[in-house]
Amino acid sequence: MNSNSKLTFSNPAFRVLKKDGEPCRRLLDELFLLNYSARPFADDVYLYLPLTRRPNGDELSTLFSRLSHLESFALVSSFSQEGNESGFENILLEKFVVDAAFSAQEKQPTVFDILGYAVAYEMVGDIAVIDDKSVSEKASETVSEIAAAILAAHSGIRTVLLSRGPVSGEFRIRDLEFIAGADKTATVHKEYGCIYNIDLARAYFTPRLSTERSRILSQIHADDFVIDMFAGVGPYSVLIAKNAQPKTVIANDKNEAAVSLLVENIAQNKVKNVVPLNLDAVDLAKEYAGTGDHVIMNLPHNACDFLDTAVKLTKAGGIIHYYAMTSDDDLFDGEIEKIRATAEKQRRSIEVIEKRTVRSYAPHQYNICLDVRIC
Repeated sequence: MNSNSKLTFSNPAFRVLKKDGEPCRRLLDELFLLNYSARPFADDVYLYLPLTRRPNGDELSTLFSRLSHLESFALVSSFSQEGNESGFENILLEKFVVDAAFSAQEKQPTVFDILGYAVAYEMVGDIAVIDDKSVSEKASETVSEIAAAILAAHSGIRTVLLSRGPVSGEFRIRDLEFIAGADKTATVHKEYGCIYNIDLARAYFTPRLSTERSRILSQIHADDFVIDMFAGVGPYSVLIAKNAQPKTVIANDKNEAAVSLLVENIAQNKVKNVVPLNLDAVDLAKEYAGTGDHVIMNLPHNACDFLDTAVKLTKAGGIIHYYAMTSDDDLFDGEIEKIRATAEKQRRSIEVIEKRTVRSYAPHQYNICLDVRIC
């Protein structure tokens, strides 16, 4: 392997199909498992991503649960972790974690290297947004130090903002404070071959759902009718329209500013089968009742308020992708019962296809997704 390199060293690698490389790289980086002192490489089939160490059981479980929709994981998706957890971990290790010969590359210092402690932040285009939980107990001087470290560690970042609390309000906007760099909130973000015009002060967007968006894309078939009830600037709608050839994607959002950016993103990505709408989601059923092969409900804090409309929108056999915030003492069952009860009021039944923990949101709180067929 990697025969073109003169200086090589043995290092554990995460081996995946080349087509699945980007979502795997993102998640390994999120888990602090990506080794930046080694240069990734590929052969005819696989991409080899250098690891800082071999993943432990919890990390393997996270990798599988969040990437299981990818083709790389298809051969192991039939195995269950229930009752044979150690055996399943061994299967994952054997298939995906291998020793490989990497060439060294000059290591760009990370924010952790510079500060000596971990900081939660996300990068949207050339803007970094610091999570307020990382600095809530630190002085303003420390916030400036964190911003300087981010700018030093990421050459492509031009602006550092601080998020003062969670998303709030009808349009899910974050309270952002400018900290360093160029004073702006607008940027251009690239994800899975799509380009998005973003303004973080006007419309919500997070790159942390990129893997989840890819998972939903993998379920869409040609000629499907897709309804994105809370589309925002279009990260689900545009990605699906560009890559899955659905019949139509109805992309709706009540936030006029978000829809304005959505229209720009439809044009930017040259997709023709997206219909942008600026409606209250409850009004969608007036025209689109019984049409949805897939209905996306990415409004995790209060999607339950729109379940009646979502069920009306979904055709027999169609699937609702329902997002919610739940606690670890009731991850799925309570939300499933809400969907079941709503469907029964309309004399319909449900089949739960998949239950997923998308990400940790706060201590003991999780962003979950339920894929539910409406019969």
